[in-house]
Amino acid sequence: MSVRALLILGILAGLAPHPAGGAELRNLSFLPHWLPQAQFAGYYMAQAKGFYAKQGIGLTILRGGPERPAVEGLARGKADFATTFLSAAVQQRDRGVLLVNIGQVVQRSGFILVTKKTSGIVSPADLNGRKVGLWPDFRLQPLAFFRKYGVEVRPVDQGATMTLFLRNGVVAASAMWYNEYHALLNAGIDPAELKTFFFDQHGLNFPEDGIYCLEETLRRNTDLCRGFVRASFAGWEYAFAHPEETLDVVMQHVQRANVGTNRTHQRWMLARMKDLIFPPGTAAVPGLLKREDYHRVAAELKRNGLIREIPPFGAIYADSTASR
Repeated sequence: MSVRALLILGILAGLAPHPAGGAELRNLSFLPHWLPQAQFAGYYMAQAKGFYAKQGIGLTILRGGPERPAVEGLARGKADFATTFLSAAVQQRDRGVLLVNIGQVVQRSGFILVTKKTSGIVSPADLNGRKVGLWPDFRLQPLAFFRKYGVEVRPVDQGATMTLFLRNGVVAASAMWYNEYHALLNAGIDPAELKTFFFDQHGLNFPEDGIYCLEETLRRNTDLCRGFVRASFAGWEYAFAHPEETLDVVMQHVQRANVGTNRTHQRWMLARMKDLIFPPGTAAVPGLLKREDYHRVAAELKRNGLIREIPPFGAIYADSTASR
């Protein structure tokens, strides 16, 4: 039996305890860091299948998005748990928000640069002097990529759509493999027409979605925090094993929030999230934040002047995998 299979059995076994005799659930809230979509399918399914309830948690999933910053929700006590990127979490910790990673969900970065083969860009060096679309809040990884290969690009602020790239306003654009890349395919571009640079394949794996809470929450409710992590990963396992049922639930969340998307796009996103959470051909441990991944991200933040000091690994991460 594989290491992952044994770990998942441990997760499911950890779901066995539940409030006996109809004991009252502890009401807690969770704030995803973006709008409802399959990126958060595991949490939706853990709620729908009663996995949180089995851990004694009556969970409310709040609506995330750009107008409801997840870390701000934690800091102000509006949410008990939230997701965010590791790079964002380290910056917030440096600014005095005492948040803790209690479960690293995404193990492989889904962040890529994409370009059209007609642009003649086949290697990082070919980006030198060219216009590249960069998201204002997510430049860390691309900048590390450019530095690694000694190229200087002409950065252009990229919005929430791929319109600038589609209209040839930039030769390369930022994209998430589970989201914007598929939007390009939906726009009629054949995958064979595109060249992609996956940052993780260039030694720049910056883990993204992780589960966070405040130090105080972890100190006062250690068992419930661990239960939240166990239930969440059980939800992800269920989601990947039952994709059509999961898409039904995802679309309910999407429609309630009036998010402009469709089932086909969400199906792509769900499949890609599986690749990022449980990367094929690796022995990735669900929930584990690798020390080397953390220091890679933190060192790059410090190099770019985005943090003053690198927070100790033991301060920002609490291993919840051992409890399984």
